[in-house]
Amino acid sequence: MHFYILWSKIAVSEKNHIRKVEKMFTDKPESYRGVYSLLLTPFKEDKSIDYDVYAQYVEWQVERGSHHLFSVCGSSEMTKLTPEERVKCATIAAKYSGDTEVIATANLEPAWHMQVEEVKRMEQTGVDGLVFVSKGYADNDERLVGYLSELAEYTTLPIILYEFPGMQPCNISGKAYGELVKTGRFHGIKDTTCTMAGIKDKIAVQGDSAVLQANIPLLFDAYMAGARGVCATPTSCGANLFRKMYDEFFVEKNIAKARETFNEIILLDNAIDSGFNASAKYLVGLQGVPMTTATRCGSTLSEARRRSLEAYYEYAKEHGMLK
Repeated sequence: MHFYILWSKIAVSEKNHIRKVEKMFTDKPESYRGVYSLLLTPFKEDKSIDYDVYAQYVEWQVERGSHHLFSVCGSSEMTKLTPEERVKCATIAAKYSGDTEVIATANLEPAWHMQVEEVKRMEQTGVDGLVFVSKGYADNDERLVGYLSELAEYTTLPIILYEFPGMQPCNISGKAYGELVKTGRFHGIKDTTCTMAGIKDKIAVQGDSAVLQANIPLLFDAYMAGARGVCATPTSCGANLFRKMYDEFFVEKNIAKARETFNEIILLDNAIDSGFNASAKYLVGLQGVPMTTATRCGSTLSEARRRSLEAYYEYAKEHGMLK
């Protein structure tokens, strides 16, 4: 409870005195579409969080054209962070995001009463929306819909759903997703089924919400099928490519050009696949943010992997893919 009071005061201070730019999340359904860039958590070599670098990294992500930022996510190693660390990361992300919306996961705690408090605390950080994971209840539509709907009563913020693979079973059925969308509280979902059948099941019932693709090889096909955005691991280190593809596909309607950029995204995805998320941290570092490759999840980089990433970065920079 002491932590809750402390962080509530900090969050209110941040919200009232630092941040006030008009945000994009509105009653218009299209405001929930676009590129959701995942935020890595930078650690010092002793595995404590480097909050100064985190603030710099948030600003760097904004500069790369992200529509939205996702703090406290799988790529953030969120299950390896304490509740206090998660709240502080969300608070800093909200503070340094300018007019870019920030969302953050708010239901990781094990017990119901702890999740309710977690939701309340996260709402006070200044983020623009909350993310609810499916919590391992996705194999029972009735239980899942009831659980998420009841938890939603404890916040006034818009909610995005996340099929977090770290809590199985995680993949929500189209039927359950459709019921949740109809409540008017749930505005999107990060689909991690990694199948076209799975994402199409949700697209068919998405209504005004935004189904977001997390699987890179199927990203172009998902856009063609009706997905309205992306929320995937390589956005943590190459968001500019995702914004470029999004604009080409949805704004310029230049499908051929979007397909070319998609091929560049595939190269990025393959470059960081082995050793993620240390690999993404190293690539961010090559682009100018002083982030170490330290992780709490255990991923590391060998000398050979570092050289491979350096070679990719040199190629990507030479061809205008990365800066």
